[in-house]
Amino acid sequence: MAVTLRIVNGKLYDPINNIDGKIQDICIEDGRIVESVPDDATRIDAQGMVIMPGGVDIHCHIAGPKVNAARKLQPEDHRRDPHPGTPFTRSGTGGTVPSTFATGYRYATLGYTTAMEAAVTPIGARHTLEEFHDTPVIDKGFYVLLGNNIFLQNLLREGRKEEFRQAVAWWVNSTKAYTVKLVNPGGDEPWKGKKNSNVSDIDEKIDDLSPRQIIEAFITTVNDMGFPHPPHIHCNNLGHSGNYKTTLETMRTAGDQRAHLAHIQFHSYGGELGKNPDSKAAEIIEYVNTHPNITCDVGQVMFGKATIMTADAPLAYVLRGLTDNKWVNVDTECESGCGILPFNYQEHIYMHSLQWAIGLELFLMSEDPWRVILSTDHPNGGSFMHYPKLIKLLMDRGFRKEEISRVNQKAIAKTALPDLDREYTLNEIAIITRAGPAKALGLKHKGHLGPGADADITIYDEMDDKEMMFNAPRYVIKSGKAIIADHEFVGDHIGKLLHITPEYDAKIEEIVQPFFENYYSIEFDNYAVADSYLHDHEIVPTTNQ
Repeated sequence: MAVTLRIVNGKLYDPINNIDGKIQDICIEDGRIVESVPDDATRIDAQGMVIMPGGVDIHCHIAGPKVNAARKLQPEDHRRDPHPGTPFTRSGTGGTVPSTFATGYRYATLGYTTAMEAAVTPIGARHTLEEFHDTPVIDKGFYVLLGNNIFLQNLLREGRKEEFRQAVAWWVNSTKAYTVKLVNPGGDEPWKGKKNSNVSDIDEKIDDLSPRQIIEAFITTVNDMGFPHPPHIHCNNLGHSGNYKTTLETMRTAGDQRAHLAHIQFHSYGGELGKNPDSKAAEIIEYVNTHPNITCDVGQVMFGKATIMTADAPLAYVLRGLTDNKWVNVDTECESGCGILPFNYQEHIYMHSLQWAIGLELFLMSEDPWRVILSTDHPNGGSFMHYPKLIKLLMDRGFRKEEISRVNQKAIAKTALPDLDREYTLNEIAIITRAGPAKALGLKHKGHLGPGADADITIYDEMDDKEMMFNAPRYVIKSGKAIIADHEFVGDHIGKLLHITPEYDAKIEEIVQPFFENYYSIEFDNYAVADSYLHDHEIVPTTNQ
């Protein structure tokens, strides 16, 4: 018999369907939202409550070898924050890098039902998929790191564009990824081979190949093949004074093609290299505002403990020198680099306060919330558990001004933040946390409450204190099943893997395989993830399928 549910009397915020605070029923049957259900369906009375689609995190780091290494690096983090089990959930550990079980449950306690892991090496895909299977409640997918893949770079150097195209599609298929990720494209080789150097300009050539050429090739290939989400780009020169120029050039490289810029706050700095930066948020957001082909997530810094984990190995090497903390930094086969270190953002430090302020500037100066998406680059800018406080900073001007007064004032003086009086509405919050990321990802069945959508729904008590409101949803429904009711877990759920299967010519394997046999530590036949290996999964079609 079909499982049916009706939610009544709630105030809906569903931007995709142009519903802004309207009291309207929601009908659910077999995990989907439908037009109607029988009168005897189970009811939830949402009187005095706010209803939104389940949250969608477009950029986070929650699974895979680097995340697991970060967990092992910080046993003290786990001791400080145990995650107890319940009759319906399993125990785990928290901190800035929670265990798999705790990750899924803690996302659920914020009303999030989908999260995308933002950087996985191809060789780490199988590990990531195993951790996904142990991450409850949420649906999830990942972006595969290809921007520093030596084989693909060699194809570009040799002008073998069609083979490059086929190889990209093969790699995405072989790993069960959702799209491609570029991190400091072209930057790994100088770091590995030239005494910890880095590329400083997107037109700087390393062995006759520049970052701009890599970026152009991926943007063209991914858009031509109709991926639902464009290349997800971590720009060169992250964190360095003056890097806003690199960011602008990266966006210009896209032309009128789709591109997504990750954690754009870290790429919005003016000033001279080696000196304290100033804010160039206005210049960056002006470009985003005037170019509808660009989407971005902010990567908001939140004060307190964080963990840096990045495929930008040169950046991690620099940060380790600044913090004198324990760290891990490795070369990952022929595919990427990786750096991991604990971090702590502090209000009195100039750079940390500037980063915090720039992120808020980007949000508050955005003219199109559909394309400027909420993220903390979890756990790089802080844990996703800070999302409720970030929402309050955006919605409550008085609270924001109090927080501004507490941080480094020399940094604040280098920004426009004190003059920005905008307050986000609940509808805009629904856009930047749900509708916008779902749209940017091409997930047509996520981020809204219309018929045919996944029945991923969050119900909040309406409160004046928005941090408290978004920190404790009264109900969380995943795929039509109540996971949280009256603020308590009442069920569990294993979410789906979301991935794509772009078409490719199988003959490309004959070209890739000899490279593997010469340079990789594993056999070619053991590299690709077979369909039979997958648990619950959903293939999201490309626009060409």
